[in-house]
Amino acid sequence: MQPGTERPTNIRGRIFALACGTSWLLYLHRYTFSLIKPQLKQEWQLESDELGLLDSGFSLAYTVFQVPLGIACDALGVRLILTLMIVVWSIGLGLHAGASTTAALWYARGLMGAGQSAVYAALNRISRQWFAPGVRTTLQGFVAATAGRIGGMSAGLLFGSLLVGLLGVPWREAVYLFAGLGLTYAAAFFVMFRNTPREHPRVNEAEVRLIAGDIVVAGDEGAAPGAAVPAPPRMTVRRMVGSLSPRGLLNLVAVNVQTILSTLADNIYSNWIPLFLAEVYFWGPEKQGAFSALPLLGGAVAGVVGGLLNDWFIRRTGNRRWSRVGVAMAGKGMASLLLFTALIWYDNPYVFCGFLIFVKLFGDWSLVTTWGVITDIGGRATATVFAFNNAVAGFALIGAPALFGYMAKEYGWYSVFVTVAVTYALCALSWLAINCSIPLFDPKADD
Repeated sequence: MQPGTERPTNIRGRIFALACGTSWLLYLHRYTFSLIKPQLKQEWQLESDELGLLDSGFSLAYTVFQVPLGIACDALGVRLILTLMIVVWSIGLGLHAGASTTAALWYARGLMGAGQSAVYAALNRISRQWFAPGVRTTLQGFVAATAGRIGGMSAGLLFGSLLVGLLGVPWREAVYLFAGLGLTYAAAFFVMFRNTPREHPRVNEAEVRLIAGDIVVAGDEGAAPGAAVPAPPRMTVRRMVGSLSPRGLLNLVAVNVQTILSTLADNIYSNWIPLFLAEVYFWGPEKQGAFSALPLLGGAVAGVVGGLLNDWFIRRTGNRRWSRVGVAMAGKGMASLLLFTALIWYDNPYVFCGFLIFVKLFGDWSLVTTWGVITDIGGRATATVFAFNNAVAGFALIGAPALFGYMAKEYGWYSVFVTVAVTYALCALSWLAINCSIPLFDPKADD
């Protein structure tokens, strides 16, 4: 074989698997707390609003550490920072089992929130460094929604239905088992991952050129396919601030608004479904685990469908902005309509839970669109921009547990689901203000 015609290696496939594994593990661990809420409520005589405040401890740390760790990913590289985050959140999960007071449990929630804070910012940067724009949204859908939602399903099925329910493993021992899995994965990630294709010892030059030739960064749109893209100047905080575009900032605010609304609605799945099933339908751990996992099946499908729809419409229409807006609005709008319809059968647990599968499916496919928009507008600071967006969404993460816990206690769970349906509708409308073709940073600032 002549020089320059060697077959590219496919290490990017392994990187994709690592990204999916990280997303799966994050949700496996995150959804575990919702499954131990019924036990905590019984053991420690806690009310729903008190449990909500424990979730707010997670969300507070999640919000505070988003931007610093997102900047660290851009400046120091994903390999080191993401490995450390997996270690920290796994230790935090383990401390849940060792907590003897609600104060200790609140700090354990906070440590776990800090560890999980900028994980998706890091994964967003991985998608930009390792994959081409033409398939990036589809891959992001697999990572963010499909792998993550399967992780949440796994928590319900493995922790709730299997370990605690069928096998009778004490919940604290099951938590320690999950925490050990996280520490093992962190070590494997550090060994197998590299920040860029060129840094990976098993990536050949053909794969480096294949990835570089497909990547278009701000200022390099005219680069010839297959040509090596010159390394841009290192992104620093000063460079980011100096190159901010006023129009881009307003556009980012619109993205922030829809993310806050989406996060508020999604909180019902991540924090409350098992307790809702226990209090309204009087189901035990086996059914709690299985039926809290069902909506996440819809979310897993949404990761595939949402990514494919984004990329297909962009190719078909040539209009990136309205392709993304159309997919996102349709998803959130249908989620609102289906949830209002599901409330007609609120007293029938099997029909209502069946509807939640499709509510989650439509609600989640716009999650992929959000990833795509941030990658479009964030440029080389995509991890920082993603982290900032998640930090702003932290207002919903902090407020939603307290809000839903209070509403469930004072007005019942029906009112919580009505609030979620209204929030979906508002989120759909907010997409009209978002334009993914407006970059946050002025490309000329690097000249």
